[in-house]
Amino acid sequence: MKLSELLAGQAHHVLQGDPERTYITAGTAFDADRVAPGSLFIAVPGHVEGGPGAVAPALARGAAAVVVEDGFELPASMVDVCVVQVPETRSMAAVAASRYYGEPGRRMDMVAITGTNGKTSVSYMVESVLRISEGAKAGVIGTAGSRIGDELIPMPRSVLTTPESPDLQYLLGCMRDRGVGTVVLEATSMGLLTHRVDRTFVDVGVFTNLSQDHLDDHGTMENYRDAKLRLFQGLCKHAVVNADDPVGALVAAMMPGAVTTYALDTEADYRATDLVVDASGTRFTLHHDGRKYPAAIPAPGRFSVSNALATVAACHTLGHALPGLVAALERMPQIPGRFERFTTTDDISVIVDYAHSPDSLNKVLSTIRGFARSKVITVFGCGGDRDTTKRAEMGEIAGTHSDLCVLTSDNPRGEDPERILDQVAPGIESTGTRYERFADRRRAIDFALAEAGPGDVVLIAGKGSEPYQIVGDELLPFSDMATVRELVGS
Repeated sequence: MKLSELLAGQAHHVLQGDPERTYITAGTAFDADRVAPGSLFIAVPGHVEGGPGAVAPALARGAAAVVVEDGFELPASMVDVCVVQVPETRSMAAVAASRYYGEPGRRMDMVAITGTNGKTSVSYMVESVLRISEGAKAGVIGTAGSRIGDELIPMPRSVLTTPESPDLQYLLGCMRDRGVGTVVLEATSMGLLTHRVDRTFVDVGVFTNLSQDHLDDHGTMENYRDAKLRLFQGLCKHAVVNADDPVGALVAAMMPGAVTTYALDTEADYRATDLVVDASGTRFTLHHDGRKYPAAIPAPGRFSVSNALATVAACHTLGHALPGLVAALERMPQIPGRFERFTTTDDISVIVDYAHSPDSLNKVLSTIRGFARSKVITVFGCGGDRDTTKRAEMGEIAGTHSDLCVLTSDNPRGEDPERILDQVAPGIESTGTRYERFADRRRAIDFALAEAGPGDVVLIAGKGSEPYQIVGDELLPFSDMATVRELVGS
């Protein structure tokens, strides 16, 4: 494709070369080491593996053209390559990548989910109910990687829930070419803020909830909220929002006439009542358009029902039949790392969950307390290089709802694991609950299982289905559920 076609309609200034005579044949890239001959290299300032300083390596690998931001000084040594300057590389990159792959989002039903909690659960639920109710082929892009049904799409190792625009548009192109009818995308606050979701042509944007998280990225809750709200400022055609959360009203004001609501405690287009919760799941009555539908999901808790309502509302908005969607809810498989349950031969219930914010940890533990027959033991920690203000609060929440807390490393990243534990511990101590601490996560899980007896519940929180632990700059293989199964010999 001609570079001029990728740039059409976008503000740009040609520093050298001719975009009309420059052809991009190998996609777009932010990372110099992923450039192939014929690539368009986009020098995004601050990008770890790229940026203006990576222009020379990108050219050495065969980049056909380079896009830089205003202020880039063209070295005298850069000859025989087209160089284009734009005001903002990230927004331009989303347009260019989408065009290169033929704007694949236009060819499929696109669902994007944002919110502090529930993004992964809703994405799994949407894929499951469409497959179960209609045999539909759906793609999922999010925390657990990218897949079509159960088949993973191989990608370079990354910890980004919402991929950078070159990767995201490549994935959408793959899904379109494989006959996918619906794509479900987790849209993080940073993904929205940095234009990764631009030009994906979202049909339904889902807002789940907002609670404290990612203040290390955004500074204030207002900034965090506003980043989430970008999805509803021209990036989606229709919104499905949680009316139990105050932010839902803001979305409704932004998109009058194009909002569908769901709720447990408030009047809404889709509502759940008569919840009955036990360890195996939740039964409830779904209300829509004056009709009642008996429903059940294989996951305990009010938050799980809220996610199910979001799922049904999004799929019904896309035109799928409501009775089939509701019937499919009960047949959904467990979601890996989201209230994922395992029972040992000694009748110890182990639950692995991604809860890593005060709100999510409180909801999960409150749900467990509602059905636990005996002790509740909680294994958890807090991520390094992330919001430190939530650490003591999470300790207090764990101590309040648990009989024993086992404090351990989450993803310490560049921080000293022991220092992180020091900051969580005062919260537990304020509750008077017994606790132990082991920076080694495997040792912590082993200790918790050894302390548990028949009828007890062991919650392992914070990492969910992540197959790694981030220590320094390394991704070390580690799975909570696999560790549990290994330790109990199953």
